Amino acid sequence: MKFFIALIFSCSLLGLDLDLSKVRVAYKEAAHDKSKVEDFSQMLQEVTKKDNVALVAYKGASIALKAKYAKTIKAKKEGFIEGVSYIEFAIEKEPNAVEPRFVRIGIQENSPKILKYKSNIDEDKLFLLKQYQNISSANLKMHVKDYILQSTVFTDEEKQTINNQ
Repeated sequence: MKFFIALIFSCSLLGLDLDLSKVRVAYKEAAHDKSKVEDFSQMLQEVTKKDNVALVAYKGASIALKAKYAKTIKAKKEGFIEGVSYIEFAIEKEPNAVEPRFVRIGIQENSPKILKYKSNIDEDKLFLLKQYQNISSANLKMHVKDYILQSTVFTDEEKQTINNQ
């Protein structure tokens, strides 16, 4: 019985990379296409704060993106705050993890000024620039690079540096 449980656990860990790859694509699509937000949200519905910090951060992003299209201002604000709480939880739990920082800078860069959620942009920008070459996942590295190259918070010089790595 213990062997069977260990086998299932091992298989679920192997599937995590595949899941994260799919989640990264879904995040990028949802950030640029309103029609993809609900699918992204559904994909992460079962994620809790006990899961991998990357998944927790993406769940927060899904809630924040969904809130963007809520019908009332109150629902938008409450949803955004809930989403941000997941992202911040993930960063507090593992401050040196790249993926939650990547998610946070994307949400902060694109959040309305009125929500006052922009205070970590410079911190996360420096973190990503410093950690970029150490990212072991080629898939994550590609997504971070794509984000940096299209972002308005990174300078042309910083983009060129990343492009040359």
